[in-house]
Amino acid sequence: MRIVMTSLAVLALMACNKPAETTTENVAEDNMAMDANAMDANAMAMPAGFQLNETTWEFTREGKNITETVDASGNYVAWSGSEHVDHGTSMMKDGKACFTSAMDKEGEVCWTTAETAIGQSMDTTSDKGEKLTVKRVAFMAVPDNVKP
Repeated sequence: MRIVMTSLAVLALMACNKPAETTTENVAEDNMAMDANAMDANAMAMPAGFQLNETTWEFTREGKNITETVDASGNYVAWSGSEHVDHGTSMMKDGKACFTSAMDKEGEVCWTTAETAIGQSMDTTSDKGEKLTVKRVAFMAVPDNVKP
C-alpha cells in the first residue's frame, strides 16, 4: 500500500510541474533519446539468433573425428587430421544451418541449431534424420594442407 501511495504522490507532483520550454534543440535531443530507446527495445525483443559464420566445430561422423570451420563469407571446410573431407557453402535458413557441398550432388542439407558457446556441445539433426553431437571450439583458420 505504501508503494501505491508513493507512486500516486510522485505522479501528482509531476502533474503540477510547468512544462519545460521547447526549443528545436530540445526536440532533437528528445527524438534521439526516443530513437535510442526504441533501438534498445528492439534489440531486447529480437534475439540475436544463431550465427554460423566465423565458427569452428568438432564432431565424429562415420568413425572420423572431423573439424569444420565456417569463414566470414559462409564458406566451410571440413577435415580429419591432414585429410580434406568436404567443403562448400553454408547459410542460416529458417533457423537451421544449411550446407551445400561442392564435392557431391546431394544438394543442400539443413541441420537444427541451438545457441552454443565455445566449449559447449549440442545435438543436431539433419532434415534427413541424421543425428550428430557437435562441439563448438574457438574459431580457427583452415590449415593450408587441407584447403580445397
